[in-house]
Amino acid sequence: MKATILYGPRDVRVEDRPDPTIVEPTDAILRLSATCICGSDLWPYRGANEVKEPAAMGHEYCGIVEDVGSAVRSVRKGQFVIGSFFASDNTCPHCHNGYQTSCQNRAAVVGAQAPFLRVPLADGTLVATHDVPPPDMIPSMLAISDVLGTGWFAADAANVKPGATVVVVGDGAVGLLGVLSAKCMGAERIIAMSRHETRQRLAREYGATDIVIERGDEGAARIKELTNGVGADSVLECVGTQESMWQAIRAARPGGYVSYVGVPHGVQLDGAKLFYTHTHVHGGPAPVRRYLPHLIDLVLRGDIDPGKVFDLTLPLDEVAEGYRAMDERRAIKTLLTT
Repeated sequence: MKATILYGPRDVRVEDRPDPTIVEPTDAILRLSATCICGSDLWPYRGANEVKEPAAMGHEYCGIVEDVGSAVRSVRKGQFVIGSFFASDNTCPHCHNGYQTSCQNRAAVVGAQAPFLRVPLADGTLVATHDVPPPDMIPSMLAISDVLGTGWFAADAANVKPGATVVVVGDGAVGLLGVLSAKCMGAERIIAMSRHETRQRLAREYGATDIVIERGDEGAARIKELTNGVGADSVLECVGTQESMWQAIRAARPGGYVSYVGVPHGVQLDGAKLFYTHTHVHGGPAPVRRYLPHLIDLVLRGDIDPGKVFDLTLPLDEVAEGYRAMDERRAIKTLLTT
């Protein structure tokens, strides 16, 4: 099969690789209905994460079960399924507490930018739909597997409640779907921080009531101005840089909640500064598996359309252009057809 391989900074290629096979009796093999490029893929693409050897790329996926190992019981061949970027057994204490990405037996799911994918721990990782969704629903189903699940966790971890004032730091796909998630959870006011007109439009479509273009000290001051000097009840940090993290903390009111779901790069927290903010801070790799059944239902009912974050569609052979477009912010998120 053709597969996306990253060799180093801005060196991504499509190469022939062996089709995946069952390795463990708990595995499943999927024929992907679509795949995509994640904002977190840009960290190694830009050289922020060292690539020591050629790496198979992609961790967002949905598709049809092609084969299952002898121990798999919850999914079967021919079903349409969605899973998370970490495989989990969904039975350990951490899974029972809703943190499947900290599963005691977790395994990374990689190599999804390809036509076929091996998923470990299939019973605990994959959720099947009753029927195969229509083609126009596939982008939204794909979004559930990471960016919507992560945006939902961001809103949940930031304790978004009905009537709340929410700030979303970051206008990538996760940030935009954090806006959507906060709206679904009943937030009354949602302030999206964005400098890009196309992303601002989608943020407003998803429920943003205000747009802030300022950053740093000016951004924090603007949030305080919009909230009458108080700050936000909930702040979603969806970037992962030092500036965005402190921007989020400073935007929260005393006693407010800050979630962080952007993969941190160079983020350091000053304990004394944080101590005097009275801010609740919670984050980490989103436990997408916790939310999959609910999010699938929302999409199937037509309540939400997270697939709108895909504003560029390319064949897998043109994956390098998809990376360039996202790196240069010409695209929010690239969907790849296989």
